[in-house]
Amino acid sequence: MTKPFKRILFTGAAGNLGRRLRDHLHQFADIVRLSDAVDFGPAREGEEIVIADLAKREDVFKMCEGVDAILHFGGVSTEQPFEPIMNANILGTVNLYEAVHKLGIKRVVFASSNHTIGMYPTTTQLDASMPVRADGYYGLSKVWGEALSRFYWDRFGIETVCLRIGYCFPEPTTHRQANTWLSLDDLVQLLHRSLVVPCVGHTIAFGVSDNPGLWWDNRQARFLGYAPKDSSARFPEPLQGPVDYASNEDITLKHQGGQFLINGPKYPD
Repeated sequence: MTKPFKRILFTGAAGNLGRRLRDHLHQFADIVRLSDAVDFGPAREGEEIVIADLAKREDVFKMCEGVDAILHFGGVSTEQPFEPIMNANILGTVNLYEAVHKLGIKRVVFASSNHTIGMYPTTTQLDASMPVRADGYYGLSKVWGEALSRFYWDRFGIETVCLRIGYCFPEPTTHRQANTWLSLDDLVQLLHRSLVVPCVGHTIAFGVSDNPGLWWDNRQARFLGYAPKDSSARFPEPLQGPVDYASNEDITLKHQGGQFLINGPKYPD
């Protein structure tokens, strides 16, 4: 079977999603180049391994050489003090897009986050045209990535699909997780559509399965042809029970960012 690309790059290969996605990436390219800042073992058949620090320009250029498209999942993925987020998620994304531009790579799929809009009330349904309202330094770094990728589309014609990924773990255990759950199979489908659909320009899509009580409307990304097959409705019924979001004093229930509103931002001592 002919694959869409000869070689693709996947950053963040040692992370939670990277480890889970690894075996699914071979359907996209003959060679999958995997990268992270830490050692995560030897290459398997059809793989290349590059250890790279996103904050180091020379590492990033070496990592990107010879690839046809990039799935950018690398960087800090939790709320942290600003400095590590700045180095990996802000400087690192600048380095990546500069390499993409200089090396002539035309398509990036950027792992953004629902934390770009985490300060919206849980009673509000959102679409991608609504203003960002980040809930911490991590969410702000993903807002930066979305804006930077838009700049590189407007100025240089580099296409990016920004995926505002929801709760992508095997099973939700809270109401928020159930509303924002994204199955691994649905994520793989969304990555495939983001890579192969022609003329995506700069697109923001919500990475979410077909769950009850959706907070996010994907109308602006409908042309991608993403049709989620899974739903959190298949998990235990008590999980789907009503929650009084609007009057609850718990800020993690009032705002879509959930626990991130407690976890950060982390100011220096």
